[in-house]
Amino acid sequence: MPIKIPNRLPARSVLESENIFIMDEDRAYSQDIRPLKLLLLNLMPTKIVTETQLLRLLGNTPLQVEIDLLYTASYEPSNTSQEHLVKFYETFQDVKNRKYDGMIITGAPVEQMPFEEVAYWPELCEIMEWSKTHVYSTMHICWGAQAGLYYHYGVPKVDLPAKMFGVFPHRCVATEREPLLRGLDDIFYVPHSRHTDICRQSLEQVRELRILAESTESGVYLVADATGRQIFLTGHVEYDALTLHKEYERDIAKGLDIAVPRNYYPQDDPAQKPLVTWRSAAHLLFANWLNYYMYQDTPYDLETL
Repeated sequence: MPIKIPNRLPARSVLESENIFIMDEDRAYSQDIRPLKLLLLNLMPTKIVTETQLLRLLGNTPLQVEIDLLYTASYEPSNTSQEHLVKFYETFQDVKNRKYDGMIITGAPVEQMPFEEVAYWPELCEIMEWSKTHVYSTMHICWGAQAGLYYHYGVPKVDLPAKMFGVFPHRCVATEREPLLRGLDDIFYVPHSRHTDICRQSLEQVRELRILAESTESGVYLVADATGRQIFLTGHVEYDALTLHKEYERDIAKGLDIAVPRNYYPQDDPAQKPLVTWRSAAHLLFANWLNYYMYQDTPYDLETL
């Protein structure tokens, strides 16, 4: 939550230069408070696991957040019960007349397919187009980021020679005043699990986009447009402690040629308990997104969006 300070307090200029979340008395008295309304488009097959991971981060803030859960009507997931979908999820036809402060589009295990061959691609395109007028800020994660960059800006994905698998150090490359990066350490860690990538050179050709954080090992991580209305994360900062471990065991059981996830187990030994090095960065990123890209900017009446 912001710090409310007296009007014309001398400390204001210092706090603002450090990007501290403040508001003066005049703004505080005139401000109406309402819950933030978010839409979660869950494209992952294990929907309960993914929704839990993301709700954990969204709930770790004093801000009141209301969540609507969405799945694609054009593809019925096989790993989530119909009872769960009927009870908790809606389709695009149910929500298309609503407006939201924010939306999250998750990853999906379809990254090695051309976008146009994904069963729900036309529906996803319709949702992403709709988001331009009905959502204030959209966060795209992993394959969702690749899909969003391709749809909105024509940025292609490229195949990797081997799976990008592990927890990698990242650094911020944008200005220190960038709100989304507030509080992050000079080096912070993010899990990645993907077979495809986005080239930095392709992103640099899109004038509307800014690269905010990247890794020398796993490449560009965080990209946003100039307004913060479109945000793209190529990794999985929302992952639980054992998510990569379960993926590794799954791939081993399938007989796949998979390397041990890097920088994850102590001494890269799968027999040891993984170390969680990304949790604080995850909470900071999501708190900054909620605070700076919605709470501060979206209108009280979403119908005026």
